[in-house]
Amino acid sequence: MDPVTLIGFGISIVALFVFMTLEGVAPSALIFLPAIVLVIVATFGAAMASQTMADLKKMPAWFKMAVLPAKVPPPTQQIQTLVSLAEKARKEGLLALEAQVKAIEDPFLKRGLQMGIDGTDPEELRTVLESEIAAKKSEDKVAAKFMNAMGGYAPTIGILGCIVGLMNVMGNLDSPETLGPMVSAAFIATLWGVMAANFWFLPMGAKILRVSELQAAQMELLVEGIAEIQAGTSPRAVRQKLNALIPPSELSKEAA
Repeated sequence: MDPVTLIGFGISIVALFVFMTLEGVAPSALIFLPAIVLVIVATFGAAMASQTMADLKKMPAWFKMAVLPAKVPPPTQQIQTLVSLAEKARKEGLLALEAQVKAIEDPFLKRGLQMGIDGTDPEELRTVLESEIAAKKSEDKVAAKFMNAMGGYAPTIGILGCIVGLMNVMGNLDSPETLGPMVSAAFIATLWGVMAANFWFLPMGAKILRVSELQAAQMELLVEGIAEIQAGTSPRAVRQKLNALIPPSELSKEAA
């Protein structure tokens, strides 16, 4: 799991436990299986109902994107790679990059360079690569929307659990000594719904969008680099143009 995501989840839970302890409520009160099953399973089912079968096959990848470290190389590293390629292309021509392209691991960069080497029209090359970026953004939005949908359903489903619990309370009014624990159990479902939405599902949706933004920005950087290499731009000019596309904080970090 991404350390930042894990730490964020942990801080939220610890803050809740501290609050419960200060209020005189045992954190163990959260361990109420009926509420957990209802909120987690029913929320997942409701969110599933809003997707297509093709979407559901991608869910493992969605959850990985939400909790695993983002696979986004530093932009300065990508710029160095592009500048090196520009130097070779400037000296020996685009065809000289054929051997180096085979060793490149980034599939997007590899495809773009290969299209340039194959003589694809610059405008067509840019259109194809930008369309690929747009398709990725669109797919990532579906993943984020799924997580946000779970975040929207969970509190309401928690309230449903509370209502069911209160119905149980109404049916046992002749046993006053049991009403306190039963009312408490009813409200735990609501707590689980709100907690799951705001501690996990909504942050996971935001994480997916953030990772998508970073990956799209990197792909856009690569598009510009590929276009400059294809145009035969000098390595110095390539570096200057690409440096202008990344946040100043990244450049100052590299300089340090």
